[in-house]
Amino acid sequence: MLPAGLIKYHCGMSSKISLTAEVPQDLSGYRLDQIAAKLFPDYSRARLQIWIKDGSLLVNARRLRPRDRLHAGDKLEVNAELPVQENWLAEPMALDIVFEDDCLIIVNKPANMVVHPASGHGDGTLLNGLLHHHNALQQLPRAGIVHRLDKDTTGLMVVAKTLASHAALVNQMQARDIAREYEAVVQGVLTGGGTVDAALGRHPVNRKKRAVLEIGQRAVTHYRVIKRYRSHTHLEVKLDTGRTHQIRVHMAHLNHPIVGDPMYGGRQRIPAACSEELIHCLKAFKRQALHARRLALHHPGNGKLMSWESATPPDMVSLIYELSKDVQIGAHA
Repeated sequence: MLPAGLIKYHCGMSSKISLTAEVPQDLSGYRLDQIAAKLFPDYSRARLQIWIKDGSLLVNARRLRPRDRLHAGDKLEVNAELPVQENWLAEPMALDIVFEDDCLIIVNKPANMVVHPASGHGDGTLLNGLLHHHNALQQLPRAGIVHRLDKDTTGLMVVAKTLASHAALVNQMQARDIAREYEAVVQGVLTGGGTVDAALGRHPVNRKKRAVLEIGQRAVTHYRVIKRYRSHTHLEVKLDTGRTHQIRVHMAHLNHPIVGDPMYGGRQRIPAACSEELIHCLKAFKRQALHARRLALHHPGNGKLMSWESATPPDMVSLIYELSKDVQIGAHA
């Protein structure tokens, strides 16, 4: 039994689409484009419009207009082929694939890897590696990538392998049914957990940054203390929304920026009378100490709830170890 609101999808690998459906009584009298959206929910309205106009979607073997009205018993038939989305380059690279089946890929992204090609990063991205791993992703929006992690944020991401899976996962993401749990090390000592509900938008001066703005998009971040140290805090963080740089901006907004964050971290805070090892560790930590450690979602093929976890990366393990030692040093000072 699928959870309410989920549709059961078949996750075939072919780029050719063959669909048939019959107009039910409760949709009789509706427009063709409205009925197609109801009967073929795997596919966007824009794509269905294209298929109607180019003759890939026929009604009773006839080509109709999107606005034409249909009646109960009319038969819709789609015979189409998914186009290549963009001329991306497939590149061989080592990928940490945590799970894979006909519907999706769960990948553990390392630091220093851009997710999607953009200005200044035309190759060497996760997308380029995914295309080499499974070239059929060329036919999907953003090569099946449903959400992103920043270049230097590590951890778990989900990638759809078919258009039906992509639609199902996007729907789950929009409904906030995909659980994403992070861990972070922030500067300063937080006394307890809490929630940041602060809208985010593009920074008014630096267009590469995001900022808390009254007119921005709503963004909600929940955090819980895992461990307090003398001058830092290890946090568990969960998202209700997935805005660009959300955790990084919200933690900086609390005046507890993530350790090593080159954009929002400000000046590195070194604890008084700490060890040389900790000083070196903090100064050498050149990325945000943020890791997407857990991902949970309903499988787009069978609706089963699945979850995956990724171990804390070695650089964060070393940082946490040195912070733990510093607590002991402070206790004996």
